Amino acid sequence: MRDVAIIGVGMTRFGELWNQSLRDIFVEAALKAIDDAGVDHIDSMYIGSMSPGLYVGQEHIGSLLADYLGVAPIPSSRVESACASGSVALRQAIFEVASGYSDIVLAGGVEKMNDGEDTTYILATAADQEYEAYFGVTFPGLYAMIARAHMHRYGTTSEQLAAVAVKNHANGYLNPNAQFQMKITKDTVLNSTMVADPLHLFDCSPVTDGGAAAIVVPLEMAKAFKGQPVKIRATAQASDTIALHNRSDLTTIPSIGVAAEKAYKMAGLTPDKIDLAEVHDCFTIAEICAYEELGFVEKGKGGEAAENGITALDGKIPVNTSGGLKSKGHPVGATGIAQIAEVVTQLRGTAGDRQVKNARIGLTQNMGGSGGSCTIHILEAM
Repeated sequence: MRDVAIIGVGMTRFGELWNQSLRDIFVEAALKAIDDAGVDHIDSMYIGSMSPGLYVGQEHIGSLLADYLGVAPIPSSRVESACASGSVALRQAIFEVASGYSDIVLAGGVEKMNDGEDTTYILATAADQEYEAYFGVTFPGLYAMIARAHMHRYGTTSEQLAAVAVKNHANGYLNPNAQFQMKITKDTVLNSTMVADPLHLFDCSPVTDGGAAAIVVPLEMAKAFKGQPVKIRATAQASDTIALHNRSDLTTIPSIGVAAEKAYKMAGLTPDKIDLAEVHDCFTIAEICAYEELGFVEKGKGGEAAENGITALDGKIPVNTSGGLKSKGHPVGATGIAQIAEVVTQLRGTAGDRQVKNARIGLTQNMGGSGGSCTIHILEAM
C-alpha cells in the first residue's frame, strides 16, 4: 500500500444558503479544492451525504454531482454513515489511492438541511427507529441522557458544558466560514432555551447548509502539485450499537475509543503527541466524551478540561479551532471533510488569527448518530 497525502482542500461558507442548491454548494467546494491542489483532472470521487433524498428529494447524487462538476464519466459514488459520511468518503479515497488503483481522488461532503421539511425527523433516521425514534426520542434527548449520566457519575456541571460552547464560539469568531461568527458567554448558554434537560439551545449544534472537499494523491507524487501537501498518518473507523439503551455505560462513547486506539497504533503515536484536534461536538457533552475517549484527559475529567482552558486555542491541546460543529456549523454530510480542511489549514500554518503555534500533528474525530459509527484521521505537516 502507498502512503498518501492531501494536497488541496476547499469549503463553502457554512450557514443558511438559501440561494444555492445542493449541486451548487458541492461544486463550489470541489472547485476550491481542485484549485488549491493545482490538479488538471481527478480520477474518481466519493461524496459523503447523509440524506439528500429526504432533505431535497434528490438521490443518485454521485452521478449528478460528477455531471455538474464537469468530470463525468469518472467513477463517482455517494457514501453514507450519518454524520460521519464525509470522513468515511475520505477513507474510500485514501484506500483507492493507497492501493494504486487511482492517483488523484476527490473526497467531498455536502448537505442542504434548511430545505428539509422536518429536520428533527430526518436526523432521527440515524437513530434506532423501532426502539428510540418511534417512542419520541430525538438526538438532543439521547445526548441529554449521556450528559445526565456523566453528571451523576463524575460531577460534570452545566457550567462545564457551557465552557465548551463558549470556547468553540470564540474560535468560530475567527473563522470566516463559520455559521455563527460571534462570541458568547456562559450566561448566554445557561439562560438559553432548555431543549432536553440538561442541554440548552447553545449546547446544541445548528442546522446548516454547506460543502467541503479534499484532494488525495500518493505521497510520492504530492510535491509535484501546487498545493502544500499534508501527510495522512492514520485512518481508522469503528462501530457500536446504534441504540443507546443497548450500551452498558451511558457515560462513554466506545466507538471513539476503539477507533482512536487503531489510529494511534497505525500512526505510531500517543495522545500527547497530538498538537490540535477537531472533534464531533454535535452537543457539548459529545466533545467532553471525545476528550476522554481520545486519551487527552482521564475519564471523568473532560468537563474540568474545558472549564480550565486546557482545550482552548492557547491551551495544552487546542480542540475545535474552527469553531467546531457548534459555531462553524454542522451540514452533516460535509462535517468530516470540513474538519480535515481545518486541520490541513492549521498544519500548513495558514489559519490566521486562530493558528496553533508549531502545529505538526492534527487529529479529526467524526461520528454518526450517538456514536454508532466513528472515524478518526491523523495528519502530519510536511
